[in-house]
Amino acid sequence: MAGAKLDPIDRHILAELQADGRMTNVELAKRVGISAPPCLRRVRTLEEQGYIRGYHADIDARELGFEVEVFAMVRLSSQAEADLSAFEARCRTWPLVRECHMLNGEIDFILKCVAPDLSSFQNFLTGDLLKAAHVANVKTSLVIRCAKDEPGVPFDVLEDRIARQA
Repeated sequence: MAGAKLDPIDRHILAELQADGRMTNVELAKRVGISAPPCLRRVRTLEEQGYIRGYHADIDARELGFEVEVFAMVRLSSQAEADLSAFEARCRTWPLVRECHMLNGEIDFILKCVAPDLSSFQNFLTGDLLKAAHVANVKTSLVIRCAKDEPGVPFDVLEDRIARQA
């Protein structure tokens, strides 16, 4: 299990940074119970090893005028690896597509899209997505409201699992 390769202090550092990525190294060190210099070394190592992929602000899209959020379920006519990869590359170029996940089953991809209004999304849907190579079918669902949006991983579940295996 990948998470078990880290020691408890490293996992605590990750949990604290996931909850608040803006805290100072001094505050982080205090929360995890070590001094600042080794804490900073550990954070840098976690970044270099890819456990920490980056830091960002959680922006409220609706406050900025992006009133429409849509999940688009995309089925391709070809599941050849080259076609799947080409579709993923195309998704990365579309600004309205904020997430793209390949799935197994009847749907090949689910896209999370945001747009300022319904007509902007419709223009994207008919002008870009439906015209993309190998797109056979697209079903969309408009988000009415979000009941939970919690990024990251549940560290308490990881710690429980590690404790049971010890």
